[in-house]
Amino acid sequence: MKRRQQGILTGMPFMANITPRTFVDDAGRNIYIAKAPARVVSLAPSITEMLFALGLDEDIAGVTEFCNYPPAALTKPKVGYARPNLESLLALKPDFVVAPQEFLRAEILAKLDELKIPVFLLEAKTVEDILVQIQNLGKIFNRTPVSDRLTKAMRERISEISGRVAASGKRRVLYVLNSHPLITVGPGSYIHQMIGLAGGLNIASGTPMPYPRLSMETVLGEDPEVLIFPVGSLEGIPKSEQQEWNRWNGLSAVRHRQFRDVSSDALNRPGPRIVEGLELLARAIHPEAFADDPVMTRP
Repeated sequence: MKRRQQGILTGMPFMANITPRTFVDDAGRNIYIAKAPARVVSLAPSITEMLFALGLDEDIAGVTEFCNYPPAALTKPKVGYARPNLESLLALKPDFVVAPQEFLRAEILAKLDELKIPVFLLEAKTVEDILVQIQNLGKIFNRTPVSDRLTKAMRERISEISGRVAASGKRRVLYVLNSHPLITVGPGSYIHQMIGLAGGLNIASGTPMPYPRLSMETVLGEDPEVLIFPVGSLEGIPKSEQQEWNRWNGLSAVRHRQFRDVSSDALNRPGPRIVEGLELLARAIHPEAFADDPVMTRP
């Protein structure tokens, strides 16, 4: 009953004196929210970055143990990550939870639904999905002007970067998401799309899944010209694993020493910093297009 008095609920509207707003999350679930939530828990670093970018610093009640950006995220209570601690989460008394669709366990979602705590599930398959998610969160939290400005600036930056490399020829790229086994990105992942926007041709573009495993026979046949290695404090490909590629000296990327590090935080987190990730990717694939620009130094 208390939560009903707060006017925030999951399910059909039940109070005649409120005008619920309906939102559809990426799982296709209808979420009815009568007013902006006041205590939100984020269950992914990318979501935390979205919420901070919308200016919701004071409304963020909890984040995951991997949420390290912006620095203020480090001061927020933690609730785990791939296996969020339900007890810790509920102790934060959230009135709204935003979670990645692929990680949230069914029993946790069922418990939150039982407690009438709305859960908004996100899954980005394209760059446009990320922009739409930011705009949807802006509407949910009554921050539409902020989300509009943010997504407008992101669209302009994406257009500027892709336009900058448009005149360059496409270069064959392998994005090494994981070394053992070799996992990369394919159609259905936003990073696959970003490789194209950055002037690359993903050698895994013919695979049927967003995060396929590749055999070395496939890699040797596709002969990438650039090897992209995401690196960061929490995840990435260490130098020792990058050097293992030197054994494949028949690859164009190895013969010409085209090994490129990019920030895993900027690329692997589908949030506001993907524009920085896109620029890093474009610089890695087509450094000649940025020859007159200073090197990016932001994290």
